[in-house]
This record gives sequence, structure tokens and C-alpha cells, in this order.
Amino acid sequence: MKLLILFSLLFCVTFTLPGSIAKAEFRAGAAKVDITPANGVSLDGSISKNGPVTSVHDPIHARALVLENDSTRIAIVICDLCMVGRDVFDHAKRLIEQKTKSKIPATNILLAATHTHAAPRAIHIGKKPLDDEYHRLLAEKIAAAVIKANSQLVPARIGYTSFNKKNLIACRRFLCKPGSVGPNVFGETGERIKSVAGTSSAIIKPAGPTDPQFSVLSVQTQQGQPICVLGNFSVHYCGGYKRGAVSADYFGYFSEAIETNLRSKKIDTSTATPAAIGIMSNGTSGNTGAFQRSAGQKRFLAFEGMLFYGRMLAMDAIKAIEQLSYQQNPPLKMIEHELQLKVRRPDEKRLAWAKQILSSPKSKWPHRWSKIYADEAEHLSTYPETVSVKLQVIRIGDIAIASCPCEVFAETGLEIKKQSPFKKTFTIELANGYGGYLPPARQHELGGYETWPARSSFLEVDAAKKIKRELLSMLQELAN
Repeated sequence: MKLLILFSLLFCVTFTLPGSIAKAEFRAGAAKVDITPANGVSLDGSISKNGPVTSVHDPIHARALVLENDSTRIAIVICDLCMVGRDVFDHAKRLIEQKTKSKIPATNILLAATHTHAAPRAIHIGKKPLDDEYHRLLAEKIAAAVIKANSQLVPARIGYTSFNKKNLIACRRFLCKPGSVGPNVFGETGERIKSVAGTSSAIIKPAGPTDPQFSVLSVQTQQGQPICVLGNFSVHYCGGYKRGAVSADYFGYFSEAIETNLRSKKIDTSTATPAAIGIMSNGTSGNTGAFQRSAGQKRFLAFEGMLFYGRMLAMDAIKAIEQLSYQQNPPLKMIEHELQLKVRRPDEKRLAWAKQILSSPKSKWPHRWSKIYADEAEHLSTYPETVSVKLQVIRIGDIAIASCPCEVFAETGLEIKKQSPFKKTFTIELANGYGGYLPPARQHELGGYETWPARSSFLEVDAAKKIKRELLSMLQELAN
């Protein structure tokens, strides 16, 4: 009898166990939703004053990718916007969590802006009712993009590749000889950096590295039907706009070219499968400028450059994924941490300076942007002593993504890639809120526009070091 029971148990283990531990199925879905603002919505920034929307050159979108494996489901959404406040993104995440009945929890959602300068800065710079209404609609439309992508989940596979485009990118901060840089906006001398709105009579060299790597994430059905291609590049933007005209910049043109190309690769034309989606995200471009013109290349008219570069990079990405190997059922995991950082609030001396500047509109200022930074000092004085920034890392098999809400300098991004336990690592900036520029401490010492305290650069001097350390710790947690 005992032998019969033992034989029965062995039979169950041998023949039923394999079926009960079948591999988890990896699934994916992608979608996009138009988020183009109405005429009158503010495009203004404190420095880049584009006025309200008066026309639309090309529409802007929220582009979503949803991935699932076993009990984990995550969403990545890239929005064709200059920047987005945390409150707007958090509202979108709450809607997504509610509408998916917690199948996509808020902690499993990465939302980011591209940094096109021809789209709204959704951080409550505009104070009109129309701006507040746009913020509300934006959150709803971001959620709608995820809901749509989530409804289209199918068995999928994923692959990663990259290539370099060093000739398209350059550091916009230049190290200069001591004493050669003009006074900054506060009237202070001794800085060593010529950057945006800086002057110098003796430039030595670029003040930091750039990251020339163009990363490509390709998602297909198990049969090879394209679902989504996500590109990632560390260039600030392309530019070449007209005042008041909305544009997704090269980020949008890249995505459109990807979609056009992938439509032509449809395997089974007899079935109504969802259209493939192209997505373009920003890496670590806090110290870079616009695209660099090639030798002998003509100067572009308004909006021409972004079309040229977007399509060129899309074709490079399509070519790169033609030889790609795909992971069939990759592990999927996402970690989110909050990091508390100090704010560089103005002291009494700086506030007295600001008051003097603002009360003497006809006086000679030390810099043409001094009044702007006097306004910014007053804004920063209302900030709390510390702020919490949201950091996220994602693992998709042997691929890792690290994100933070700042305009990250390339040297920080390069260090994260080098020290990551995942060889296939890329970064997404301007994610889950807006934390301003993130210069490393050494760059703070050198000075320059990106370091001047304002709502565009307000975190403590050691913020880059602390964020990098936390992201690397989180990546290690994923690897373990």
C-alpha cells in the first residue's frame, strides 16, 4: 500500500508539475493620444518666452508602452512636452491605477517629457484658467493613452540595440581662462563657464563630456509583427521654431517616421492588428545644445532641421533592429524610491538684491537676465527647505532603464551606465516631475547658466551625486 501511494505521488510530480509551472507569458501593447493644446494655452518659460499658442505646426502626443510578465505590469509614457509638474503626472497615475483596477499601480508607471521647447511647460508657469484646464486634460489624456495600450496587450518579445551619433551632439558649456568670463546675472565675477547667455574672451575646451549613444528598444509580437520602437538620445532638442507654434520637435518626427516604416512591415495584412507606435525619449542632455550641423550642410529654415534629424535617426534605428535578437519571456521588475534633497533657497542678501533690482526697473543691471533672476529669487523663497524627488528603475530581462525628474548632465548618465550591473542600460530624464538642471558639484564650482539658482536649477549642490548613488543602488537591487 505504501509503495502504491509513493508511486502515485511520483506520477503526479512527474506528469502534472511541468504543466503547472509553465513559463510566464510576456505581453505588450502600445498606443498614442493627441495632447495638442488649444490656442491661448501658455508656452512661456521664464527665459524662453514663446507666448501663448497661436498655431500648430505639428501635433503633440502622449505615447504609451505597457509591458506585462506574470504578475507584474508596467507602463512607460513619453509626452511631447517641455516639462511636466509632478502634480500633473501624479494625477495621471491615480487615474491609471483606478481605471485598471490596480493592475497597473502608480509605482509601476514611468511618465516623462521630451523637452521640446515648442510645447507647454506644464508646471503652472501660465496662470490663466485655460492653462489649469490644460493641466487637467493632460493628465486625463496621458491616462487614456495607457488605458488604450493596456487594452491591446498581446504575447510579445523584446530586444535592445544601440549605435553612436557623436557628430550630432556637443557640450554647450565651455571652460574658459580665469578672468575671461563676464559677470553672471547676480553681478558676480570669477566664473569659468561660457554657456547660455554667457560671454568669454578665451574659451579653452568643452567643460564636460556628452553621451553619443542612441539606444533602441524594439517590441514585437511573437510572430515578429512590430508593436513599438522606443528611441533614446541625450540631445537637448533640435529647435528652429516660430513663436507661438506648437511642435513635437525631432522627437515627434522620429516617432512618425518609425510608425510609417513599421506599417510597411506588417506581416499579416488580413488581420486588424493595432498600428505600431514610435516613441522618442530624452536621455541625459542637461549640458548639451541642439543638433550639430554637419560640415557643408545648409542652414535649415524653421522646422526643417527637426524633420531632417528625426527621419535620419529613425532610419538608423530601423536598420539597427533588423539584425536584433529578441528575448521571449524576460523577467520584468520596477522599483521606485523617494529621495529627499535640500533646496538652494535665497538668503537675505540675495533677496535684498532681488528687491533692489525689481524696484529699479530703469537702473543698469549687471546682466540682461538680472531681472528674470530677481523674479526667480522671489519664487524660490517660497519653496520648502527640502523636496522629495521620485526615482525609478526598470528591468526588462537584461535591459535596464533608470529615470529621474531632472535635466541631467551627460557625465552623470555616463557614470550610471558604466557602473550599472546591466550592460544594456539607458536613462530617461524629466521623468515623474520637474527637478531642474542637475549639474555635478564640480560644474557648480565652475558656474554658468545651468547652475544659477532659479526654478530651473534649485536642488542642492550634491544632488547629482546623491541621485546617482541612489539609482545605482536601485539597479543593484534589480540585479539581485
